[in-house]
Amino acid sequence: MNPVNSPAICLRELRKVYGDKAAVDGLNLTVERGCFFGFLGPNGAGKTTTIRMLMGTAPPTSGEIEMLGWPLPARAIEVKSRVGLVPDESLLFDQLSGAEYIEFVGRMYHLSRDLARERARELMTLFELDGAGRKLIGEYSKGMRKRVAMAAALIHRPELFLLDEPFEGVDAVGARLMKDILQEQVRHGATVFLTSHVLEVVERLCDRVAIINEGRLVIESSMADLRTGAETLEDIFVRIVGANGRTAESLEWLQ
Repeated sequence: MNPVNSPAICLRELRKVYGDKAAVDGLNLTVERGCFFGFLGPNGAGKTTTIRMLMGTAPPTSGEIEMLGWPLPARAIEVKSRVGLVPDESLLFDQLSGAEYIEFVGRMYHLSRDLARERARELMTLFELDGAGRKLIGEYSKGMRKRVAMAAALIHRPELFLLDEPFEGVDAVGARLMKDILQEQVRHGATVFLTSHVLEVVERLCDRVAIINEGRLVIESSMADLRTGAETLEDIFVRIVGANGRTAESLEWLQ
C-alpha cells in the first residue's frame, strides 16, 4: 500500500484478550488522514487498550493494525517516528525538568541537540511552562504534566496524534491552548485520534466519532450526520451505551 494515500489508521478484526475477558473484541475501524477523530466509550469499553495496541505497548491477540500505510508491528519504527503521543497515564520522567524532558524526546526522534533544545525552549514558552524554570516534572500538577506531554508530542511535527484524555486535569486556559494547537495541526494535514469523556469537547472539535462498548464498535459517523437530529452527542452516547434508566428518582431519599 502507498503510505501517502493510505488511511491514518486501519484496524481489521482487532482483538485483545486478558484471561477470559476480551477488552477489544473484533474492532474494525478506518480513520482517514486529516481527520479530527473522537474515539468514545464508557469506562472499561476498550479505548485505552486500543490506543496501547496502536502504540505497540500491548500486542493484539489477533487482527491487523495499519498506521500511515504501514503494518504493525512489522514496520513499527517507520510508524512511531511519525506519531505523537499523549498517554492517559503521564509516562514522564519525574527527575527531569520539563525542558529537559521535551529536549530528550526531540533527541529520541533524531533531532540535533541544538534544534531539540531550541524547540523545547519554544514549546515551554508556548505552553506557559517557562515559569516552572528548573522545577522537576515530579513536582508538576496533573495539568502541567499533560501540557508537557503535549509539548513533547509536538516536537517532531508528527503526522498522527494519539491522545488519551489529553485535557484531563488541565485548566480552561491550558485546554483552550491545546485545542487551538491541535486544530491548527489538522488544518496543516495532521490526523488526531482522541479519547475523552468530555463529550462537549469532542462535539466541538471532531469531524468524526466512533463509540465502542464492551470492546465492540457500536457506531461510527461524521459529526455532521449526527447533528442532523435534535440530540446532542451526550444524548446519543447515553442512548447507545445505556444508562439503564438510572436517575436520582431511583432513590426515594434523594427526592
